Amino acid sequence: MNAVVTAAVVLALIGSALIGGVFFAFSSFIMKALARVPSAEGIAAMQSINVVVLNKSFLGTFIGTAVISVLVAGLAIKGWGTLSAPYFLAGALLYFIGTFLVTGLANVPLNDQLAAVTAADAGAVTVWEHYLDRWTLLNTVRTAAAMAAALSFTVGLMQHGN
Repeated sequence: MNAVVTAAVVLALIGSALIGGVFFAFSSFIMKALARVPSAEGIAAMQSINVVVLNKSFLGTFIGTAVISVLVAGLAIKGWGTLSAPYFLAGALLYFIGTFLVTGLANVPLNDQLAAVTAADAGAVTVWEHYLDRWTLLNTVRTAAAMAAALSFTVGLMQHGN
């Protein structure tokens, strides 16, 4: 087994699983809990979450896994004749497109829209209700993509060296 490939895939696997777990928590119960409180409280809580999440541990794992996924994709293409390469490439693409790009292109703009309102704004409830539905749907896509990436990396590692 090539140690660089193995190390990169293991890091991508761990990162995908960690991020998938965080996103799962949001789709599974956090957003449902925020939907149950008055809109002003839900808006304030989510706005706070969206500020606090911008920290070294989360962003390091989230962005680091995207970078490692690009590396894994390149390694998979380079070693395309192996049994593991399609799984490694699939995992890398699932994470990068389904988790990282969906976040940047869809969830972050929704976060920005939510950040632009206050609970006192006339349209805040409408923005919040749209946010809850759309953001949670997109987050569920990110969750599924991250977990599918972790599974794909796992299967690839099982095939690696065979």
